Amino acid sequence: MQAAIAVHNVTKTYSAGDAAVHALDGVDLSVQAGEVVFLMGPSGSGKTTLLSIMGCILQPTSGSVRIRGREVAGLAERDLPAIRLAHVGFVFQGFNLFPTLSAGENVELALDLKGIRGHEARRRAQELLDQVGIGEKYGVYPADLSGGQKQRVAIARALAGAPEILLADEPTAALDSHVGRRILELVRNLAHSQGVAVVIVTHDSRMLEFADRLVHIEDGRIVAPEEAAIPALAVSMLDAAPLGVSSA
Repeated sequence: MQAAIAVHNVTKTYSAGDAAVHALDGVDLSVQAGEVVFLMGPSGSGKTTLLSIMGCILQPTSGSVRIRGREVAGLAERDLPAIRLAHVGFVFQGFNLFPTLSAGENVELALDLKGIRGHEARRRAQELLDQVGIGEKYGVYPADLSGGQKQRVAIARALAGAPEILLADEPTAALDSHVGRRILELVRNLAHSQGVAVVIVTHDSRMLEFADRLVHIEDGRIVAPEEAAIPALAVSMLDAAPLGVSSA
């Protein structure tokens, strides 16, 4: 079966003078349509770099990146936005909302890029905000939203274009456990019902039950891909995990 997205022997090296930092070193990872993969590892391990390469935001130093079987590594920079628009939804850790647009307008902007405008765009944007639990914030600007609300707008915007691949960098970091679970339930249902391939970078061990597969990365290498934790292990890790910040 052809993977929705696959990277093979991918490296990423950042150079400054005589110094070189190897952010990724020979990474192989394939994600199937309908699969939810959690990418986990310590800070600085290369998780976000790998996610950015999978989303055609960064180009690898070497190696192969295939989206729906098409090789995209080595494409000209001008060709990458079209690839992202056609295939990928991205949830950034820093939200990346437009401050002069309301929550609904931020979502509408993603729909506009897909050629959906006017009443239909407003209807779909409202529906997506309802799905992530903040439908009443349609006309509110980012400056007046909490961190958790901004994250939910960012997720609604990423889903607006009905992407085949959804990439998310710490999507529950600004959310309390209840809202985080609601968001990941939505994402998992989307993956399983519509065949969306999902890769989530996370440190949030409370949410392991929503993964179909866990992939661990350290020092730029995948060290222990494995099936998602069995319920007993997941429960023990959830019980031991800190609750984090509640700002929904």
